[in-house]
Amino acid sequence: MSVIAGIYSRFRRNMAVSAMNQPYIESIMTSAHPHFHRIGVLPADIDFMGHVNNARYLNWVQDAVLAHWNKLAPPETAAKYLWVALKHEITYRKPAFLNDEVIASVVLEKVQGARSFYDTVIKRGEEVLAEVKSSWCCIDAETLRPARIAADIQEYFFPKD
Repeated sequence: MSVIAGIYSRFRRNMAVSAMNQPYIESIMTSAHPHFHRIGVLPADIDFMGHVNNARYLNWVQDAVLAHWNKLAPPETAAKYLWVALKHEITYRKPAFLNDEVIASVVLEKVQGARSFYDTVIKRGEEVLAEVKSSWCCIDAETLRPARIAADIQEYFFPKD
C-alpha cells in the first residue's frame, strides 16, 4: 500500500473518532478572507496544444493552498502538520498561455475534523481560467496520521472582523 493510500485509509477509519478532551471545533463555516497566489506560466507548463497542460492547474492549486496554510498558520504549527489532497473537482473555462500573468484566489470554506475544504479560482486578469473545489486532509508530520486542527489555529483562518 502506498503512503498516500495508507494515510487515506487511516483517515477514513479514524473520521468518527472523537477527541473529547481536546479543544476542537468539529466544523467551522464562516467567511474567510481570500489568499492571492501569483503563478508564473513556464515553458515546461505548455503542452502539445500550445497552452498550459490541464494537470498543471492541480499543481497550482496545491501550491496556492499550501502557501495559504504557511502564510496564516503560526510557524511552529505549519511545521507540525502536512497536507494531503483527498479530492479535486476542477472546471476548466479558458486556456492559459506562456507568460500569462495568472493569480489563484484561494478561500478556505470550512474545516471539519481533519478535513479542510477550499475553493480556488484561477484567473488571468478578470478572465476565469479554472474553478476548483478541493478537500484536504491534515496529517501529523511525525506520525503521518490524520490530525484535527485545534480551534485556536482555525481562528487564524476565520478571523472575527
